[in-house]
Amino acid sequence: MLSHINLGVGDFDRAFAYYAALLPELGLRLKFSEPAAHWAGWEKPGAARPLFLIGRPFDGGPAAAGNGQMVALLAPDRGTVDRVHALALRLGSRDEGAPGLRPHYHPDYYGAYFRDLDGNKLCVCCHDPVA
Repeated sequence: MLSHINLGVGDFDRAFAYYAALLPELGLRLKFSEPAAHWAGWEKPGAARPLFLIGRPFDGGPAAAGNGQMVALLAPDRGTVDRVHALALRLGSRDEGAPGLRPHYHPDYYGAYFRDLDGNKLCVCCHDPVA
């Protein structure tokens, strides 16, 4: 369904360090990093798409988080949701919702919410029941 997601960042080096620590916890590996061009991308091993990209805005303007926009990243289990949320907070994220069940979405939805260093809202979630 998706080709890629691109999040705008204001300070590429700071954002790269943040995502380079966070995304491997979700099984994503660095596909490329071009610091001179201020962008980088991650992928799931064995899959060319979708890509998770960060970069400075192409128009040269400041990066701005959108109100109502969110990127939800799939975790393989609830423990990963917990670990990624805790890591995000240690890396400087702002908490937007602690890990837990959200049965109003569906009975097995387990998610956590936070904002990255540029204010982009992220979710880490698992849709599977406890095994």
